Amino acid sequence: MTPEERRAHRARITIDTRRHVRDLAEAADAAGDPVGWFETLYAEAGFDDRAIPWADGEPNVNLLAWLDRERVEGGGRPALVVGCGLGDDAEHLVERGFAVTAFDVSPTAIEWARRLHAGSRVSYEVADLLQPPAAWLGAYALVVESYTLQALPIATRGAALRRLAALVAPGGTLLVICRGRDDDADVGGIPWPVSRAELRVLETDGLVLERAEDYPDVSEEPPERRFRLTYRAPDPS
Repeated sequence: MTPEERRAHRARITIDTRRHVRDLAEAADAAGDPVGWFETLYAEAGFDDRAIPWADGEPNVNLLAWLDRERVEGGGRPALVVGCGLGDDAEHLVERGFAVTAFDVSPTAIEWARRLHAGSRVSYEVADLLQPPAAWLGAYALVVESYTLQALPIATRGAALRRLAALVAPGGTLLVICRGRDDDADVGGIPWPVSRAELRVLETDGLVLERAEDYPDVSEEPPERRFRLTYRAPDPS
């Protein structure tokens, strides 16, 4: 997708759509189910991606830039995509040679991804980051978290970050891509930017921060402040 095509796609996402997403997220959080609104949104969409603000139909440009810069190739290693939505990031990682599992808390999103990518080598699964399957713990050489944290209320993020850390295999990598904010800045509305102070939970839980990037994401208009952080899980051997 060219920058012009991306702008045209995002122009279809109306103010009403964004307001509806905000209302769903805030209502779900107030009801004590901070991730329940994802299924509501996908189910309401009726397989029309114009109702899903983050459905670009292509891999995340910030993920692609990282993969290209680091010259990442899978070599058959296991990778996990968190909150995979319609599967664009997962499909690209398969092309890079990873054995990919991709999950979303929304059953409709997973059904949709399977329809879009019929015959895919990605294993699409319904799962909740806050309660991942035990078999996934410590199992993945690469864990990609892109834009899920910023869709979770602050009160939920500590638990989500601990689960992320637990999914990385010894010697493996966790990549986090999210909207960023200063530690003392107002969080505003959804998508709620993430602070570096919040992300330090990952280091408390044993991961080593290898690289932290704080930059304007010019793929957005206007550009959004973005964090892209790379963590490594120590390998005791």
